[in-house]
Amino acid sequence: MEDVPYTGGEKESLRVALDRHRDVVLWKLQGLDEEQARRPMTPSGTSLLGLVKHLAAVEYGWFCETFGRETEPLPFDDDDPEADLRVEPGETTAEIVAFYERARAASDRVIGELDVEALGTAWHGAAVTLRWVLIHMVEETARHAGHMDVLRELIDGATGDHVRD
Repeated sequence: MEDVPYTGGEKESLRVALDRHRDVVLWKLQGLDEEQARRPMTPSGTSLLGLVKHLAAVEYGWFCETFGRETEPLPFDDDDPEADLRVEPGETTAEIVAFYERARAASDRVIGELDVEALGTAWHGAAVTLRWVLIHMVEETARHAGHMDVLRELIDGATGDHVRD
């Protein structure tokens, strides 16, 4: 896992920070079977796999939709605010991980193409910079990686925030 550079540029540092948390998200699924990955672990129904699905959708939303890039169909539903967190019966871990990887790759293309000052339009209509989106997604991904830490420990006792070399 790459360390955030101590003297790196702004965009490079934000990108590495985001990648560190993205890697943890995927690492938290390693070694689990389908049932464990999708098991609701809270009264509200939060599961490891549901958090990955949510993070994929918000990566596409914040990086691609905000800056006018195409996305695949996203699991957002105005009538069902939990739709992007719910793992449907026919969805598999492999499919949701692939969705996350495609979202990550699409987001990385946007990050690579734009300057941190580039302006986009958020889903709620506000103008935002790529800098703001990067900061927001570091926060969002770190927050949910923390949730995943707790859920994974409850499932099988595994702890830690990254693979130790």
